[in-house]
Amino acid sequence: MTDPAPEFETATLVSALSDALGEAVTGTAVIHDGLNLSLAVSTEAADPAYVLRRPNEMRQAESFNDITQEYAVMERLRESPVPVPDPVLYCEDESIIGDPFLVMEHVDGEVVPLGADLPERFRNPQARADVATLSIDALADLHSLDAGEFADVCERRPLRDQLDDVVAQLDEATSVTGRESPVLWEVAEWLRSNVPTDSATTVVHGDFRPGNVCFAGADRPEIVAVLDWETAFLGDPLTELGYLLLRWRDDGDPTPSLDELEARYGDGAAIEELRVTNERGLAPYTNRPGSPSRRALVDRYEAATGIDFEHDRFYRAFAAFILATVWEDIHRHRVEAGEASESGPHIDHMGLIARSIADGEFPL
Repeated sequence: MTDPAPEFETATLVSALSDALGEAVTGTAVIHDGLNLSLAVSTEAADPAYVLRRPNEMRQAESFNDITQEYAVMERLRESPVPVPDPVLYCEDESIIGDPFLVMEHVDGEVVPLGADLPERFRNPQARADVATLSIDALADLHSLDAGEFADVCERRPLRDQLDDVVAQLDEATSVTGRESPVLWEVAEWLRSNVPTDSATTVVHGDFRPGNVCFAGADRPEIVAVLDWETAFLGDPLTELGYLLLRWRDDGDPTPSLDELEARYGDGAAIEELRVTNERGLAPYTNRPGSPSRRALVDRYEAATGIDFEHDRFYRAFAAFILATVWEDIHRHRVEAGEASESGPHIDHMGLIARSIADGEFPL
């Protein structure tokens, strides 16, 4: 953790939180300052006791819920089988830290960032199996909720509209960066030609991945919270299943050639990172002993939800296309801010994976 950003008076925030929470707040510290500003909030009873979240500029895009919606979604999930941090405060007073914010209870646990291994205590076959099945069960629990109970706080996004929105996001981002992405546009056309016309509608997290799932436990992992609900909507649940499966690597998965990327970017650090990704996958632990295959996860999901994973190539290619577009948009923001960015090779590599999936080279 680092010191709070110097854009507001910490003393003012501490005083306001003490009054609103009804207990003495002793300080705050920055956990993360990206899409959201996240602050750990300490009290006399616990350090930390709460987490404060305030949207930053990047979150003003239409694809994100406002903080009011995020808080409302978490309130509705509080009594559901899907574990979330307990939301305790929504504050619309912009004078305190510049924008409305929410406060939720702090949850002890660890997430698994992209490319990272599991916490050391979970690096065994049983724990890897547990992480996988707990994740797919949490996703199935979410997709089994009554969508009608969220209709007033989540936007309905039909699959075709969702695809069009992501394509428009890519177009806007590349118009700023000037990057040419012929493979991604090739995939976009394939997706438009193969989008399923009939799909279920459920509550969708919008970014369900190991980096947003908080694991705790000593020898056996348990999920204590699913985090970051600013992307929740009502839509096709299989987009989210495909997004989770994108992280799973099976024996025999191909390794897309990096020759094209080396010719474009040179043989630097980014290419070396991609060689590792090619061999180990986006989540290396998924191809270690104990971790189930993609097919086993799909079977478990289908049994729990009654939803068949049809058109799997579309949903998995769409997942890679979404991830590449998100990275392109982050690259755009860095370019606009005059910051250095080496995202290009990673974006193009994800485009190659999307095309490989669409071409049937990554079977389920």
